[in-house]
Amino acid sequence: MKKSKLLRATTRDGVTRSRLNREKVLTAAIELADRDGLDSLTMRRLGEKLGVEAMSIYAHVANKEDLLTGMIDAVFADIELPSLSDDWKTAIRKRSVSFRDALSRHPWATSVKDSGTAPGPGTLRHLDTALGTLRNGGLSLALTAHAISAIDSYVYGFAMREKSLPLKTEEEAAIVAQILLTDLPAAEYPYLAELTANQVLQPGYRYANDFEFGLDLVLDAIARERD
Repeated sequence: MKKSKLLRATTRDGVTRSRLNREKVLTAAIELADRDGLDSLTMRRLGEKLGVEAMSIYAHVANKEDLLTGMIDAVFADIELPSLSDDWKTAIRKRSVSFRDALSRHPWATSVKDSGTAPGPGTLRHLDTALGTLRNGGLSLALTAHAISAIDSYVYGFAMREKSLPLKTEEEAAIVAQILLTDLPAAEYPYLAELTANQVLQPGYRYANDFEFGLDLVLDAIARERD
């Protein structure tokens, strides 16, 4: 361990505070990104949140890319791993629902999922366990490769679509739908008007509810291909 990591962090007014470490840096960075978006995350703002000079952070992350890689790894480490007690389809379904929930809590993660060339242990463990679940479920190596690509593309795609839509709650969906119906020429776009009036505006509608329906379609298709 480098000597700098053993030093206590010092605030700008010279008051010594609790020892800084990589976990605290990553936690603070994730909180900033969750609250204000990834563009707001700078070393200066991160230092202010931690109560230290920005240069102190570099004792725990090599650079901005290392910071982002660590943040993504923390997100992956929080996703539910497939259970050995479940059949492959049930296990992957639970894992995928947990995956989408994590991306919903951390919407910035969809834009940096491929950053860095050295994924952390949480990311690697997650992917290896998912692959092992598919292989042990009787999928061939080729089908496993196709399956994990299709599943994760769906999860990421849904999360990105969800992030771009102002339909987070039933109330938001109703407001947007009412505005859309008011401005929408129903004769010109009849099917969009029908969907808005008879689906989006129905009590209890939430776009997020569509996720598991689509996920089951993907998993059912993979199961048929395996059989």
